[in-house]
Amino acid sequence: MANTSLTTRLRQAAALSLLAVCSFGAQAKIDQIRFAVDPTYPPFESKTADGKLVGFDIDLGNALCAQLQAKCVWVESQFDGIIPALKARKFDAILSDMGITEERLKQIDFSVPLYDTHAQLIARKGSGVLPTAESLKGKTVGVQQGTVQERYALAKWQPHGVNVVPYGDQAQVESDLVAGRLDVVFTDAAQAAIGFLKQPQGQDFALAGPIVEDPIIGPGTAIGLRKGDTELKNAIDGAFAEIKKNGTFDTIQKKYFATDISIQQK
Repeated sequence: MANTSLTTRLRQAAALSLLAVCSFGAQAKIDQIRFAVDPTYPPFESKTADGKLVGFDIDLGNALCAQLQAKCVWVESQFDGIIPALKARKFDAILSDMGITEERLKQIDFSVPLYDTHAQLIARKGSGVLPTAESLKGKTVGVQQGTVQERYALAKWQPHGVNVVPYGDQAQVESDLVAGRLDVVFTDAAQAAIGFLKQPQGQDFALAGPIVEDPIIGPGTAIGLRKGDTELKNAIDGAFAEIKKNGTFDTIQKKYFATDISIQQK
């Protein structure tokens, strides 16, 4: 289950976002937001043959900028170096399916939670593999560097005889799974379902075993921000509350996902 204290903080942040809406018109004008993205993770973010960035996060970021009447600038960055690059001011915010975790909160701030997907294995159909150290012992698991899936696999599985192999981007992980160099991949279930399993190369594979819930994985996804960047955080939180209220977020998510990935208040 999700870390109780972190979940409580997220609920408090969601409540505070309502206050941001009330003062939305009084926010200082944000003219431009430079969003960082790793475009190897469809349907969240990827590139077309002509180099155009597309995906759920891209549409979401553009909607936030439109709400703020700000210019959106997209900066490509490998996921494993995206937090150091944010801290080095190479861009203003991270909008790249980044989960909220206690470890990341030590380095950066986050916007109000945006959506919630799950972590799960991909394996060949009929494999029967489970996301446990016992089931994965002796097998090779592929993960993308810098992700919560990598941290979980290294902490929970590798010490028990599971070979965990990190990759620079998700496309390389999937390529090696298809080629047989990996037994399974541990990734975002929504990404896997749309970005890989519905593609021709994914036809022999399926989501395997139950979803993985753990404090390492975290309870949701948000926009990463530099510590203390309150002005931008308040602006983004207010804009997100507005596009949730006016139906824009729902329209965007239905374009990409068959299930509701919005944060459910409890």
